[in-house]
Parts: sequence; C-alpha cells; structure tokens
Amino acid sequence: MWSKFLDYTLRSFVRQGTLDVGLPDGTKLTFGTGEAPRCHVLVRDFSTLRRIVLNPELAVGEAYMRGGLSIENDDVRGFLKVVLLNLDQAERAWWQRWHLRMRTRLRHFMLKNAPALSKKNAAHHYDLSGDLYNLFLDEDRQYSCAYFRTPADTLEQAQVQKKNHIAHKLRIERGMHVLDIGCGWGGMALTLARDYGARVTGITLSEEQLAVAKTRAVNECLQHQVDFQLIDYRELGGSFDRIVSVGMFEHVGLPHFDTYFETINKRLTPDGIALVHTIGANTPAGGTNAWIAKYIFPGGYIPNLAEVAGAIERQDLRVTDVELLWTHYAETLRHWQQRFEANVDKVASLYDETFVRMWRFYLAACEMTFRHRAQTVFQFQLTKSANVVPMTRDYLYAHDRTVRQAAE
Repeated sequence: MWSKFLDYTLRSFVRQGTLDVGLPDGTKLTFGTGEAPRCHVLVRDFSTLRRIVLNPELAVGEAYMRGGLSIENDDVRGFLKVVLLNLDQAERAWWQRWHLRMRTRLRHFMLKNAPALSKKNAAHHYDLSGDLYNLFLDEDRQYSCAYFRTPADTLEQAQVQKKNHIAHKLRIERGMHVLDIGCGWGGMALTLARDYGARVTGITLSEEQLAVAKTRAVNECLQHQVDFQLIDYRELGGSFDRIVSVGMFEHVGLPHFDTYFETINKRLTPDGIALVHTIGANTPAGGTNAWIAKYIFPGGYIPNLAEVAGAIERQDLRVTDVELLWTHYAETLRHWQQRFEANVDKVASLYDETFVRMWRFYLAACEMTFRHRAQTVFQFQLTKSANVVPMTRDYLYAHDRTVRQAAE
C-alpha cells in the first residue's frame, strides 16, 4: 500500500531531473524526465517508507540520519538538488499539504522563545564541541553568510569582506560604543574594536561561545575594549552609538519580532545606526522546516521581508538601506561542506556516524535551498532619524576604491 502512495506522490512531484527509488521489496521506480540531474536512493524498510509518505519534510532527513534511506555515493547535495528544483512547482498530496498548513498556522505558538527557552535553544546548537566548528569554519569562526567579491575568493577573504562591509554600513568612528547582539565567538566584536577603534559590548546565550570570545579578547589584549556578556537582549540596559546583529535574528521567534526591534530602538542613540543581518525568504510566510526545527535550530524561524519590515515600522525605526545576498550564502555553505567532508573522520570521533549524516544533510540542505529556492540574506540598515547616513551608497565602497588605487 505504501509503495502505491509513494508512486502516486512522486509521479506528480518530480517534473525536473530524475529520481530513481529502490523499495524494500526490490521494486525499482523512476520518476521525472530521465535527464540530469539524476539521483538514486534506496528505502530499506517499509516503516521508513510509511514515514516518508506521511511526512517527508521530517522523515527524509531522519531516514538518512538513521540509515533507513541510502543515497547513492552519499550524494546528498545531488539528491536535494532534485527535490528542491521541484518543490515550488510540485503538487503535494493532500495529507502533506495539511502538515505544512498546520505548521504555518501554529508558527506563532511554536516560536514563543522566552529567555529561558532561548538559552536552551542556543545551547542545543552553539554549545556543541568547539572542535567541531574549527573543522569547517574560517579562522575567525564566522558562522554566517560571507561576502564574495568573486567566486575565486577564499572563505577567509569572504568573511573579512563581510565584516568590513557591515562596518562600513555602520559608519563607525573611533571611540563609539557598539552593541553586538548575538556575538558568537567574538569575531565581529573584535574586528570592530581592533580595526575600527570601537568599544564593543557583545552578548550571547551560549556559554561555549562566551568562553571562547573572552579568551580571544585577552589573547588580543582587547579585554578592556570589548566586554562579552552572557545575557538575553531583552535584559540589557544602556545606550549605544551603533548596534549590529549578525545571524541572530533567525532565533528571535516570530512572536518576539516587535520586542526585538523595540529593544534596538530603546538602546540606540538618537543619531545611531543599527545593522541587522539575517537569513530571509522571498516567499509568503510559512512554518519552519520540521527536520531543521527538531534537529538543528529549535526555535528558529526564517522571516519574509514583510514580516521584518512590519515589525521595524511598528517600532518607529527608519529603514535606510536593504541589501539582499543570496548566492553569497550558497557559496559560504559550499566551502563549509567541503571542509566538513574533508574532516568527517574527526567529526565522527567527536560524535558518531549518525551525527555526521545529520550535519551532512543540514549543510547540503541549506546550500541547495539558497541555490534553488527563494531564500536569501537580508541586511537592514536602521536609524531613528533622517540624515544620519548619506543620500547615496557611495560611502560603502570608497575604502575599496582607495585600496585598489593604492595597489595599482
């Protein structure tokens, strides 16, 4: 019975590329055009088959993690490319549409990230072994979208360019006090202090990240210029000339968008500038992917432009610049996955083979989503009053022109 349901759903789903599926009883099915991209998978037992038919959004990732679904040559990127190329045009089975509708309707209730829950959610992902992140991130441990000026840029180059691009948007001057919401392992805060002369308060909910950031500040003799704290953004006081938040807004939770931007408004000086860098979607609002929410980022939510813009407007902040980066994150994830695959034996020694498959699926799914679906990165530049930033964007690139002229 479940084989027939699978055949029914995939016949209408795969319109581009080709998906070959082996079933537990030895039956082989082919869906799609017969042309590239092409991928072969094997469903090893009928229990796995049933779960995939009923709720593929959750069950496919779980099955690959646990071995119930085999992908030829472990080509997860190739498999997900076929899936994501078809996802937006596909006609989903009625019971699958029901799952998706329910997640969308319940997203306000599922994402109530109170301070205690936010800390728990952060620990789930960011308090993993620091050795894991050393195996695939750049030397500065930038765990967010890099900025590639050319496809030939190294990951290290692109992450430096990202930090400088953001610093230029903030128009930082020496001595300014900067708040870094979601400071990670401290790379952005240390850059703003070391290279731009700012005083920085960096806040995080991850104890692992806090320990690393503090150690880095001491090692660079910046501990008197940079203050890292374990605190929720809602509990922080004071005022700041600049506020930056990179890769943290995805963890705020839809019901707390207004509180987040209200906090920025309260903490920003009247002539201050804020920069919010977040993954976003160029699609109608929807629920968080069930597998990602369960295994990778509990409490996470990818907003669309209208959801963010509405919350900003309700808090009487001005949007002075919006930039969208999409291919940049796909390239960032490609670099991360290549480094991860080069170190899978070390990852397995830290955790186990199930963890390796889980993270392989996570990194590949994110890359393919940025390449083949309407997912992007928003950079919002925000102010409280007019005339805080120039009328044109020329100031963002003046430094780059000077550097190029000096090199020539």
